[in-house]
Amino acid sequence: MSVSLSGGRLLSHRSSRSPDARPDDLVLRELGYKQQLTRRMTAFGNAGASFTVISILSGCMTMYGFGMATGGPAVMMWGWVAVGFMVLFVGAGLAEVTSAYPTSGALYFMAHKLGGKKWGWYTGWLNLLGLLGAIAGIDYGCAQFTAAFLNLQFGLVASPGTTFVIFLVILLLHAVLNLQGVQLVSLLNVVSVWWHLAGVAVIVGALLLVPSHHQSPSFVFTTFVNDTGFSSTWYVALVGLLVAQYTFSGYDASAHLSEETTNAQVAAPRGIMRAIVWSWGAGFVLLAGLTFAIQDYTTIQHADVPPAQIFHDALGPEAAKALLLLVIAAQLFCGNAGTAACSRMIFAFSRDRALPGWQHWQRVSRGTPRAAVWLSVAVAAVLVLPSLYSATAYGAVTAINVIGVTPAYAIPIFLRIKNQRRFKAGPWNLGRWGVPVGVVAVMWVAFVTVLFCLPQHDPISIDTFNYAPIALVVVLAVATVWWWLAKRTYAVPTGRTDRDLADLEREVI
Repeated sequence: MSVSLSGGRLLSHRSSRSPDARPDDLVLRELGYKQQLTRRMTAFGNAGASFTVISILSGCMTMYGFGMATGGPAVMMWGWVAVGFMVLFVGAGLAEVTSAYPTSGALYFMAHKLGGKKWGWYTGWLNLLGLLGAIAGIDYGCAQFTAAFLNLQFGLVASPGTTFVIFLVILLLHAVLNLQGVQLVSLLNVVSVWWHLAGVAVIVGALLLVPSHHQSPSFVFTTFVNDTGFSSTWYVALVGLLVAQYTFSGYDASAHLSEETTNAQVAAPRGIMRAIVWSWGAGFVLLAGLTFAIQDYTTIQHADVPPAQIFHDALGPEAAKALLLLVIAAQLFCGNAGTAACSRMIFAFSRDRALPGWQHWQRVSRGTPRAAVWLSVAVAAVLVLPSLYSATAYGAVTAINVIGVTPAYAIPIFLRIKNQRRFKAGPWNLGRWGVPVGVVAVMWVAFVTVLFCLPQHDPISIDTFNYAPIALVVVLAVATVWWWLAKRTYAVPTGRTDRDLADLEREVI
């Protein structure tokens, strides 16, 4: 029997092992795919990808103003501790399944293997639109911080058009960097880890040492602020948890880059866990440093970019500009890693014929899915286009990100619990703790998904409306319509069978 290849998928299915084959490539073949991407990413680079996409210098900074109104310092600080702890359960559950299925398709491939075709399909669409929303949200946030820097440096008053042009330049930069190959992406991820950690140290050090006035520990850890319009303290505190939950997303990047990572069955799950732990610790320090340095709460709360105002008030304009550059560079790293993860998802989903024009997006040139990279940044640009006309558009983009990615994390974990007999653990696993950890993870994701859909301000208007429920409905509607059009062509390999043993041996040898 000969081997037939289509778009990197093994259409004949086999299962064997050869001592001459690279273990990573062999694992990929056992899952039904041919190695097409360049496998040059180290374990540290893989962890750096997830750490970079989480990016505390992006998420914490862009959401800080939201947190100041929804619970204030107390909810931001203790919410970070609580949410980080719960995300460890989600990360561990996802890491265990990643070890068993280390492919670029990641979440949707896991869901397909454990639950079937429809589970994989809907998980894939949720994950994909979430990743596209992440690129849009990260890079537009970076554009806003860049505009704030230009205002301090040159007095430029940024209009929606100016910010959008900056956003397009950032998208183009990330496309060009990703087209250079996975080795550069991996190197940038490694640099990003140290940049983020050093950046937090510099920012917090400056905010603690330079200002003559600091808030008290009582203010930082116990002050509750409610500027939402709701009267319920508990409700506002729960909504305030979204500062941390929004930041703790994107760690599936390690899974999406597993086909380019050496020793992927161990390195990718470890990358997920390392990224969460590093972010948990460094993020707490960053939030504490910012909050201790607040000079005037009301002024900062109503600033266009509250962290930039904190820098300005506490350190002066020159130091503020320097720290803004630190943050902007970190956000550039973040968007670049997010583009890499999203393009690999597009490549994998197209390889299995799930996207319109899949023949084009699955193409690989010099080990990189170049067309998928361009599609990633192009769709991100379209998602942010309404920001030219509406100030609420960025909130809608953020909703697309969180409401897509967050539920998608829980689906493979849920199916691993539901179909335990179908799940064959990889070398990184939780053993007998897999099911209880998974149950906690699924319950937490269900809880925060509801939080993402709740109203966040009262009264509700077009400027304060929470677009997350609409985003969820739109994603599921698009997935359903396309399912009926493409379900006959959509095909995920089932893996190899013993009948193909001889062919694989001949090919490997």
